[in-house]
Amino acid sequence: MNRIAIPAVDTATGATAEVYAKVRKAAGGQVPNLFAALGHLSPGVLSAYLDAEGALAVAGLGRKDLETIKLAVSAQTGCDYCVAAHDMLGKMAGLSADDTRAIRTLQPTGDDKRDSLVRFVLATLRESGTVPAETLAEIRAAGYGDKQVVAIAFAIALTVFTNTFNRINDTDVDFPAVQ
Repeated sequence: MNRIAIPAVDTATGATAEVYAKVRKAAGGQVPNLFAALGHLSPGVLSAYLDAEGALAVAGLGRKDLETIKLAVSAQTGCDYCVAAHDMLGKMAGLSADDTRAIRTLQPTGDDKRDSLVRFVLATLRESGTVPAETLAEIRAAGYGDKQVVAIAFAIALTVFTNTFNRINDTDVDFPAVQ
């Protein structure tokens, strides 16, 4: 249950109403609970987040890879809200139910390139200090260039932000339960 009280989305005014309109346009008329909370508390932060997601969408990774990253990060951090969201969005991006199940349980998918991506993401999250050269060499060998490494790092950072906020707020999950 949300720990931060959020008024009904349809009562929003000013900058909050404006950013909710952007969310509705992008999300088929809905304002997911995460965005409702962020927009109510800080419309500027939500607007910046949406702009960052727009930049990420054209940063050199496909939707399957982006959802793989976001689902792996969310599973690693234990964010039930984002696991449910990215499980659904991953399937919408073309990942199979078996793929999303494997990624969210941090198990191999059987796709060498996808598994390399998950290993890279998890190593980046789990290890402190400089990412080992062999970890970077593995992701490059899997076919990801330096431009994609930037996008991977950005996707990790954005996902850690939403994971952290949801874990603090205990945001009510408004996505289908994972199977």
